[in-house]
Amino acid sequence: MAGPLPDASRASPLFLTEPEIRRGIELLYFGYSHLTRAIDAGLAEQGLGRAHHRALYFIARKPNLAVGELLQLLAITKQALNRVLTELTARGLVETRTGDRDRRQRLLKLTDAGAALERQLYSALSARLASAYSSAGQAAVGGFWAVLEGLIPASERPRVAGLGRSS
Repeated sequence: MAGPLPDASRASPLFLTEPEIRRGIELLYFGYSHLTRAIDAGLAEQGLGRAHHRALYFIARKPNLAVGELLQLLAITKQALNRVLTELTARGLVETRTGDRDRRQRLLKLTDAGAALERQLYSALSARLASAYSSAGQAAVGGFWAVLEGLIPASERPRVAGLGRSS
């Protein structure tokens, strides 16, 4: 079994130099790539891709999510989102209803089949991330979250924080 990358737990005191920043970019890229590979086979079996997964994930996080809010979360074009939602709806994974206060609003919710698929995908991601968290330790996880949060523009942080709250 391979161990951690060299000096994985210690950042250089010169952590803002180009080599340190490049190392962070590379670790973020490769870490995310390997994390998402954990679900690629399951998505491929369904004939779906990562865009479908992202939509399923956020709809699961916030049932009755407005299409406009999902558009903001995913930061994709309306056309791209429409393709994803059309396919997920046709496959019986997502259902849409009109808003209670604004009849023009479309609210999204996972069907039972969509929720089951999302839980299966989450389980694969969760196992990988929990293993990495466990090996890094609590302090490192907090630092990792702080760095990731620092990458999100301040204007978008309330939207991200709101995902953990019930709708």
